[in-house]
Amino acid sequence: MSLFKRLLNPKTYKPSKKDGLSKYVPEKKLPLDEKFTQNFNQNGGKFLYCITPQEILEAFDNILLENDWYEQEVFCIDSNLAKRFDGFNLDFNTNIAGKFFLTSCESLVANDGAILFSSNQIKEKKMNELPSNIIVFATTSQFTENISEGMRIIQNKAAGNIPTNITTIKDFKTESEKEKDFMSYGSSTKNLYLLLLEDL
Repeated sequence: MSLFKRLLNPKTYKPSKKDGLSKYVPEKKLPLDEKFTQNFNQNGGKFLYCITPQEILEAFDNILLENDWYEQEVFCIDSNLAKRFDGFNLDFNTNIAGKFFLTSCESLVANDGAILFSSNQIKEKKMNELPSNIIVFATTSQFTENISEGMRIIQNKAAGNIPTNITTIKDFKTESEKEKDFMSYGSSTKNLYLLLLEDL
C-alpha cells in the first residue's frame, strides 16, 4: 500500500506482525561472540571456549589426545605460542611439513565465521601450502563484525608497516561435506580447532 493511501485512509492500513512486532522493527542483533560461534560451527570448525590459561592447556592436551599428535613435529612461527604450549613433548619448528599448524590470528570475523590471518601468522604461505590440521589460539577481544573492521585493526596496529598476505579461512568441512556443498568447491579445506581464551 502506498504512503498516500495509508495517510488518506488510515483505518485500512494494518502493519504485518511477526511474533507480535511490526515488520518495521529491526531484527535483534546477535552479540559478536554468538554470531561468530554459529557461523564458525556451520563452517565446520571446532570451537573450545576457555576462561583461564590452565583450561587452554587442558583443551590443547585433549586435542592432542583425540588426534594422537603427541611426539610430532609442529609448524609454529610464533615463538611465544611455542613457549605457551611447551611441555607436551612436541617438536616446534618452522618446517611446514609438521603434523599440524599452531598459530594465532589477526581477528575472528563474526558475520561469516572466518578467521583473518596476515603475514604475521603465515608469512608468505598460501592456505593450500599449510598443513591440513590447524590449531588457532585467539582471545575474545579479537572478535570483529566483518573483514573491513578486521582490516582497520590491522592498519591501526601496524603503524605504517602493514603486513602482507592478508587472507581469511572459513572452510573447515571434510571432503564428503564439501561434495554436498557446491559453494565450497575449490577452496582449501582445513581441520581447524579454535582455542578461545576469555580476556574481557
